[in-house]
Amino acid sequence: MQRSATARNNICSQILLSRRKMQTNINLRPYDVFISHRRIDTKNSVAGLLYNYLSRQLHLRPFLDSKNMKPGDKLLEKIDMAIGQCKIGIAVFSPRYCDSYFCLHELALMMEAKKKVIPVFCDVKPSQLRVNDDGICPARDLDSFSMALEEAKYTVGLTFDTLTGDWSEFLAKASDAVTKNLVEVEQEILRRKQKSLP
Repeated sequence: MQRSATARNNICSQILLSRRKMQTNINLRPYDVFISHRRIDTKNSVAGLLYNYLSRQLHLRPFLDSKNMKPGDKLLEKIDMAIGQCKIGIAVFSPRYCDSYFCLHELALMMEAKKKVIPVFCDVKPSQLRVNDDGICPARDLDSFSMALEEAKYTVGLTFDTLTGDWSEFLAKASDAVTKNLVEVEQEILRRKQKSLP
């Protein structure tokens, strides 16, 4: 009887150790998609649905601040790391997106890192998006934010009206755009690797 309890404890320990290793490996895997959004506008709608669809249906590893960050994480450090790791980005533009330093920082960082960014214009037209000088932000940041925003405004994206839009059609179009862009990025990575081989 004693031996069987010991054996059972050993097996349980091995299972727990295996799970911890798997969890560690999952957490070390780079993010596929970084979702930039204004939490107050889109967390419980577009951004949250995109995150769930990409992770559950497409089995991708998206980054969404409210899902991937925990108390104690350093905000800019975690976001900057996730953007550096990601393969592509989604910028969910909403009426108050440009009021957020963090949203503009994320957008500028993605553009400066030459990430493919899929703009989603949610309840806002590209022409309505502007960087506002509130007098607090350094001029260097304002220039960087303005350039990134202009680049995003002239990138083919998706538009969605949360009041009248077809949610399932939007998710289908967005997931199609994500998968096509991920395939292109992966193909480019393979081409670079093949070129570097002797």
